[in-house]
Amino acid sequence: MTAQRANLTKFAWLSIAAAIATIALKFGAYVLTGSVGLLSDAAESIVNLVAAFVALLALHVASRPPDDDHHYGHSKAEYFSAVVEGVMIFVAAVFILLTSVERFLHPQGLQNVGVGLGISVIASVLNGTVAMLLLRAGRAHNSITLVADGKHLLTDVWTSVGVVVGVLLVAVTKWERLDPIIAFLVGCNIIWTGWHLIRQSVDGLMDKTIDAERAGAIQTVLDRHTGPEIDYHELRTREAGHKVFASLHVLVPGRWTVQQGHDLVEEIESDLLASVPDLDMTIHLEPREDPRSYERGTARPTDLDA
Repeated sequence: MTAQRANLTKFAWLSIAAAIATIALKFGAYVLTGSVGLLSDAAESIVNLVAAFVALLALHVASRPPDDDHHYGHSKAEYFSAVVEGVMIFVAAVFILLTSVERFLHPQGLQNVGVGLGISVIASVLNGTVAMLLLRAGRAHNSITLVADGKHLLTDVWTSVGVVVGVLLVAVTKWERLDPIIAFLVGCNIIWTGWHLIRQSVDGLMDKTIDAERAGAIQTVLDRHTGPEIDYHELRTREAGHKVFASLHVLVPGRWTVQQGHDLVEEIESDLLASVPDLDMTIHLEPREDPRSYERGTARPTDLDA
C-alpha cells in the first residue's frame, strides 16, 4: 500500500509543471492586454503553484507507514494540504478584489485583445486537462489532496472562461469598467472555493463519519453475516485522508469456542476489505447473553430479542 500511495506524488509534479506553464502564459496575456481580469487569472495560477508544492509534501508524508509515534499512519497529512490550499485561495481572492476595485475607480483601455485571449485559452486547456487527470486519480485512490487540487484547477478553468468572455465584451462594448467587474466576480467565486476546501478539511480533522456509499457497503457486508445467533452493534466510522477506520462489536453465543469466534471475525474482516479498500477495522467479540455486552451504547432491536 505504501508504494501505491507514494506513486501519487507524480500527479503533484504534474500539477507543479502545469502551474508554472500557466503562470507564464497568463502573465504574458496580461502584459499584452493590460486586463485586470487576466491579471487576476494569473494571480490564481500562483496559488496553484504553491498549492501543488504543498500537495507534493502532503502526499509524501501521507504515504509513510505507521511508526512508533503514529500507530494509525500519517494519512491525515492530506487534510493539512487542503487547508493550506484553501487559505492560499483566500489570499489570491483578496488580491483580486483589491485590484479590481482599484481598476474600477481608474479604468484603462485594453490592447492586443486577440493575442492575449488566445494565450489565455491555451493556458485554460492545459489546466483543464491536468484537472481532469487529478480528479480521476484522486477519486480512484481516495486522495483528498488530489481531489482538492483538481477542483481548484477546474475552478481556475471556469474563472478563465469568465475572464475571456469579459474581455471580449469589453472589446465589443468599449465599456472599460466591465473588466474589473468580471475580475471582482472571479474573486468572489475563488473565495467560495477556498471556503469549501477548508470546511472539507476541518471535517476530516474532526473525524467525521465516512460517506454514505462506503458506509452502505460496510452495512451490506455486516447484514450478510447476521443470523439467528450472530449480530452486531456499536458500529463507528471515521475517515483520515485515504484511510477508513471502523470499529464494531460482534455478538455471538457465549458457548462458542475462541476458534469459532476468531474464524467469524476473520471472515467478516476479509469481506469488508474486499468491499471497502483501505479499511482498518477493529472488531470486539462479545457473548450476546451477557447484559454487559449492551452497556456501552444502544443495541439494535434484534439484540434485545435474544
